[in-house]
Amino acid sequence: MKIQHIFFDLDNTLWDHRRNAYLTIKDLFEKEEIGLKYNIRFEEFHSVYHEINEKLWEDIRDGIIDKEYLRKHRFYDTFKSFGVDDPELSMYFEEHFLDKILNHNELVEGAEYILEYLKAKSYTLHIISNGFKEVTERKCILSGIDRYFQTITSADTVGVRKPRPEIFEYSLNLSKATKENSILIGDDWVADVVGAQNFGMDVIFFDVFKENKSEEGLKVITHLLQIKEYL
Repeated sequence: MKIQHIFFDLDNTLWDHRRNAYLTIKDLFEKEEIGLKYNIRFEEFHSVYHEINEKLWEDIRDGIIDKEYLRKHRFYDTFKSFGVDDPELSMYFEEHFLDKILNHNELVEGAEYILEYLKAKSYTLHIISNGFKEVTERKCILSGIDRYFQTITSADTVGVRKPRPEIFEYSLNLSKATKENSILIGDDWVADVVGAQNFGMDVIFFDVFKENKSEEGLKVITHLLQIKEYL
C-alpha cells in the first residue's frame, strides 16, 4: 500500500535538542558563575551531563525510572561528579533548563525544507515523541513547525514510551492511519527502529549521530534531505 502518513520523532530528528540543550545549559552555567565558584570548565561539565542524561533517558524509555527521577538526578548527579553536593542548585538548573530551553529553537539542518517538500507531495504528517508533554507541543509551536502536523503524540499522554507498541497504536488511531500506509522517521535505534519494526510499521533510521547501525533492507539516512530518496 502507498505511504500516506509520515510519523516523525521530534528531538534530534527535527528539533535539534542536543544543540538547544547545550546552549541552554551554557547560559545557566555562565549566569550562575559555576566556573568561577567551583572551578569547573563548562565543556567538561556538559560532557558529564550529556553522558548522565543519555543514560537516564535510556532508563526512562525502558521503564526503569520515571520522569521525576530523571528530573531529580540529571543535574544533581552531574554536579556531584564534580564534588558539588547541592540539591537546591541542581533543582534550580533543572527547573530553569525546562523553561529556558524553549528560548532556543534551532532545527536539525534541512528540517523545514523537508517538511515543506513532504507537505507539497500531500503526505499527512505527525509527531510521535518520547519527550515530556508539557514541552513537546511548545517546541513545535515556538520553532514554527507545528503547522505541518495533523497530530502530535507525546508519551506522557499515552503513559508509555517508544518502543512500546501502545504509543504507536495510539498515534495511528488518533490520525486514522494504518500500519500499511504509514512510515516512521526517527534517530533512536531502540525507540524508533526496533519499536516501529516490532509494531509492524515501516521505518527510516535517521543516523544523525553517525552510529553506523544498520541491517539488511533497512532505510537509512544521515541527512534529512535524503528522505527524498524514499518518499
